[in-house]
Amino acid sequence: MSEDTAAVDISSCATCGIAEVDELKLTECTDCDLVKYCSDACRRDHKSHHLRACKKRSAELHDELLFKQPESSHFSDCPICMLPLPLEKEKSTMLHCCSTIICNGCYHANYMREEEGRLRHTCPFCRQPASTDEEFKKQRMKRIELNNPVAMTCEGLIQYQKGDYSSAFGYYTKAAELGDAEAHYQLAGLYRVRHGVEKDRGKEMYHLKEAAIGGHPTARFNLGIWNALHGNTERAVKHFIIGANLGDDDSIKSLMGMFKRGKVSKDVLAAALRAHHAAVDATKSPQREAAKIARI
Repeated sequence: MSEDTAAVDISSCATCGIAEVDELKLTECTDCDLVKYCSDACRRDHKSHHLRACKKRSAELHDELLFKQPESSHFSDCPICMLPLPLEKEKSTMLHCCSTIICNGCYHANYMREEEGRLRHTCPFCRQPASTDEEFKKQRMKRIELNNPVAMTCEGLIQYQKGDYSSAFGYYTKAAELGDAEAHYQLAGLYRVRHGVEKDRGKEMYHLKEAAIGGHPTARFNLGIWNALHGNTERAVKHFIIGANLGDDDSIKSLMGMFKRGKVSKDVLAAALRAHHAAVDATKSPQREAAKIARI
């Protein structure tokens, strides 16, 4: 069977031509959606004929995923006010007792409520009483045992700051396997600077792309810069547009710079500016403004 036929007729095995029936279910190629097989033997026999088309289609599928606009950044929404979390980490608070990230607005509002009512200080999310760093660590480790990726990444960051790159790598790897975009981004950094691992450009780019797919704006911006430096202007622009749509300041600034150099049209920049402003505005609230004034 020719590759062209295999690409169209996916109702029969690409090797032997047997049709799919109730008693026989065909399985797709694990790397592309072009062909199906009735058995592992047929899959092996067809591999040499299919390899070139498979690699091409696999790359196309990956690009479709890579350049798909995420619904939100990897931070997602504050679980209390349900507004998008700001991209600036200093505008959010990590609650170590439950490994939950909330906006500073909700943290400040809860603090003021407790102060005015002379109430005992508790976690704004899980309502656990305020505790010591040692107790927080025990709670975080329990969540790690329950495969909480946020807790794993948090512990990885702590170990990295201590200089224990090997432990950091272990925690990041586990969290990344569970789909945590921040863990992928941190792994990319380890492979770039050779902390705990050998320098590996391929693995660095893999984790950057996985982080970007997960909505990590800094990873997206870094991919845009990398493509721009290597002359891949079209791909760079796509990355910057996605980052700008998430509200990333660096991405929109890069698009403005490319506009000045004639690499981006006026209409494209205008659309990106509108999307960027909308994304930033969506993260604002009176409570968050109050927290900013209170320097939370």
